[in-house]
Amino acid sequence: MKAMILAAGLGSRLRPLTNQLPKPMLKVGGKPLLQWHFEKLADAGIHEVVVNTSWLASQIEDYFGNGQQFGINIMWSREDAPLETGGGVFNALPLLGSDPFVLISADIWTDLSFTDVLNRSIALDHSAHLFLTKNPEHNPSGDFSLTGSIVGYEEPRYTYSGISLLSPELFESLKPVAKEFPLRDILRTAILASRVSGEVFAGDWCDVGTIERYNTLTQRIMENDDRE
Repeated sequence: MKAMILAAGLGSRLRPLTNQLPKPMLKVGGKPLLQWHFEKLADAGIHEVVVNTSWLASQIEDYFGNGQQFGINIMWSREDAPLETGGGVFNALPLLGSDPFVLISADIWTDLSFTDVLNRSIALDHSAHLFLTKNPEHNPSGDFSLTGSIVGYEEPRYTYSGISLLSPELFESLKPVAKEFPLRDILRTAILASRVSGEVFAGDWCDVGTIERYNTLTQRIMENDDRE
């Protein structure tokens, strides 16, 4: 199975930290956010990884190269301007192939094992499997509900973690032309048709979307390292 990491965002809410440094290169525990994902993917046995880039793309690409030093093979999908989450995936489909793949947002940190992700599958009549988490303070209303294992828009809701299994068939209706759009738009059609499954995981998770959350995470990781 291949994986794709979304790393093309501008990181506007993290300025001025991201004025000269792309968000996936911000360091947590002494290494870039993106490196955490690469290492976990390699440990889980996923070695073919597509990464989309745009803002300050060369910094990311030059730093990680072909990924061999992390036990993976990186295929870069550069965008002239960010295509958002959905458009970025659609643009990279030729690199991802026809089988389901793991999708990960570069700007999260989690202790969820990617081996656990690989142990899940997408049902034959489904298009995606989402990993959800309890609602953080910055998203108290959540994103999606679960009825059994089926994702919906009822209550109570949980927060999408930025990790999912997707089938390329999810994007079939967009061919041959697509544009900049968020992943939630294409997911909505499948969710309303009850074609998306999901689960809630109880592990540690952080959306590194603001300076405050970034500082809190780096402090927490530092304290954990000191205790070890």
